[in-house]
Amino acid sequence: MTLLSRIRALFSSWDTRETPNTITVGQPASASLRDRYPYDRAEVLDQSLEAWRTNPLARRIIGLTTQYVVGGGIAVSCKHRKTNAFLQSFWANPLNRMQVRCAELCDELSRTGNLFILLTTDAAGMSYLRAVPASMVEEITARENDIEQPVSFKLSPFSNPDGSFFESRILPACNVNDDNPGRPVILHYAINRPAGAQWGEPDLAPLLRWLARYSNWLEDRARLNRFRNSFLFVVKGKFLSETQRLQRQAQLNASPPAPGSILVASDTEEWTTIAPNLDAPDAATDGLALKKMIAAGAGLPLHFLAEPESATRTTAEAAGGPTYRHFEQRQEFFLWVLQDILQVVLRRRAFYDRYVKPDEEITVTGADISARDNSELASASAGILSTLVTLRDRSLIDDAELLRLVYRFAGEPLNIEDMLARGKAAQRLASYEINKSEAAQRLASYEINKSEAAQRLASYEINKSEAAPIPSPRKGEGQGEGGKPKPEPKPAKPEPVGADSVRAGSKPAPDPDTEEAA
Repeated sequence: MTLLSRIRALFSSWDTRETPNTITVGQPASASLRDRYPYDRAEVLDQSLEAWRTNPLARRIIGLTTQYVVGGGIAVSCKHRKTNAFLQSFWANPLNRMQVRCAELCDELSRTGNLFILLTTDAAGMSYLRAVPASMVEEITARENDIEQPVSFKLSPFSNPDGSFFESRILPACNVNDDNPGRPVILHYAINRPAGAQWGEPDLAPLLRWLARYSNWLEDRARLNRFRNSFLFVVKGKFLSETQRLQRQAQLNASPPAPGSILVASDTEEWTTIAPNLDAPDAATDGLALKKMIAAGAGLPLHFLAEPESATRTTAEAAGGPTYRHFEQRQEFFLWVLQDILQVVLRRRAFYDRYVKPDEEITVTGADISARDNSELASASAGILSTLVTLRDRSLIDDAELLRLVYRFAGEPLNIEDMLARGKAAQRLASYEINKSEAAQRLASYEINKSEAAQRLASYEINKSEAAPIPSPRKGEGQGEGGKPKPEPKPAKPEPVGADSVRAGSKPAPDPDTEEAA
């Protein structure tokens, strides 16, 4: 063992951080006894699916959750340009169709309480996902030291309509520290899960019994209403023998009186009718009691289930408060599920593309739960803002307290230190942009002044050349002997400088060319 490896081993022995293999606060796998028995879980999943398919109330409860959680759509973004481009391509891939698939995933999560995502990656690093039905997963194998860390999933065998049969398979769970993009993995998410359990519970699980009772009651009422206009004639008379009574009954059955006809009878016969008594007022109370039980179990007000119950609009709006909080919690969980899936997709892409940052922060945003809440919060924050600004100007509160109160009235969570740091950075950036703009303006003004000065100089030169007269040559001027042009004088030679130069006070020797010209 080299010295460097010994030093690394020494430092690793001092590292006391928990790892997935050594976590001490986890629960052993035997704690899964808090889950339902496999046959009971399979029965609940089948009943939930059947209720969703056949019961309008069950379909409406699941649909309401999806409509509020997914709403007008979900947006994904990332600050890193290359990473964001890959996320958008994954989101819009025709084999993924995440914008449409989100509603399907939310339905499955609410209907079964579990969401099993099968993730595969091709040779180019693009990942594809499919939702595995919870009824196909037989067993979840967790780590021995922690039940919340799945290791593998056992899928039940199944056969296709064409006769092909697939045996039971075991697929590994996604391991953040040891993920191989070349093999498919399963990601598991659960809601309504008891502490120490592996499986989640469907939203319809506590409602199945009451949904069945309400459905049976409604079906019985429909049958009674079907026959409420049916009645029987009872004819009482004095007959000499049983044979005479039977003859009269056969005569009436052969030609019974038609509805709206007139019947004339003798004083020896008495005609009466027997009609069903439905007791509709009492039945309405019973049906409302069953529907209240369903609404309470689903966490929905009655007017969400087409039951106004003679409530005013103010009462209906007040009753929706807890329901909106439930939908906000579900939306927050679902957005975290999508963010976790995208993180795994990025890590797998990073194996093939070095321009993608696997640890880059991903932002997943959903639609607002209630537009009325936004208007109320906006009014509250606008009303308190002027008061808080006055307190800040008088130095009665600091910037942190001002931000905390404003965001509290706006109903938004806030990290004060992070927001203050971002505000200072924004101020510096704004100052830099202002200085940059002023410098650009000064440069533009300088260029304009320079251009104007150049134009004025050019105009001055033109005017000067136009104003200067052209002298005409005199007779004999510029001509030598015999009328020939006079040669130009040669330039004077520069005087040498140095030891041989002319002494001060002495006259220079005359130039022979100059004397000859003179």
